[in-house]
Amino acid sequence: MTVLCTGYEPFGDHDVNPSGEVAEALDGRTVAGHEGVGRVLHVAFGAAEDRMADLIDEHDPAAVVATGLAAGRSAVCVERVAINVADTVGVPDNDGNDPVDERLDPTGPDARRSTLPVRETVEACLAAGVPARVSNSAGTHLCNGILYRTLALLEGTDTPAGFLHLPATPEQAATAASEGEATRGGSVQPSLPRTLDERAVELAFETALGSDGGRSPPS
Repeated sequence: MTVLCTGYEPFGDHDVNPSGEVAEALDGRTVAGHEGVGRVLHVAFGAAEDRMADLIDEHDPAAVVATGLAAGRSAVCVERVAINVADTVGVPDNDGNDPVDERLDPTGPDARRSTLPVRETVEACLAAGVPARVSNSAGTHLCNGILYRTLALLEGTDTPAGFLHLPATPEQAATAASEGEATRGGSVQPSLPRTLDERAVELAFETALGSDGGRSPPS
């Protein structure tokens, strides 16, 4: 069987998106005793969700971990919930869509809870030396949207699914700082090496599926 990891292409002011690089790095790697499938999603409402549906149909994964960039966050954030709201807050997606306070699904529930073992995943990351925390908000952009849609796609199945927000990489932080006031005492945004991002995703799969690679219910 497979496990499915998705990330995103660059968007907005970001020339690089570490989430897409993590997905590509995990593609073909053995993760939690399964073959890793890593794919990069287009940053566009509708297109990303449709691609996720196709990937789930094609690969029938044992677990799904979607990832995205959250520049400014200081640790890997394991998201607890997705809400039924699409609002780009002035940062349109790559197709120019700029929803304001729209519902992702007019008939869907107000929120869907991740089916990954969220707290246990954070504990596993911290034990492995990966800075991580539980996050109670995936925002209202594409990251929240893909989590909400993925959970809807897998509703009624025993396939755990969730979302990890990844900080900027050190290279991204250095580039941003070079364009700011770092040489005059200005701040530098938090960052995390991509290798630790990859390990966090691996640990999310391992925690969700258990040491034997089976499907374990979340807590």
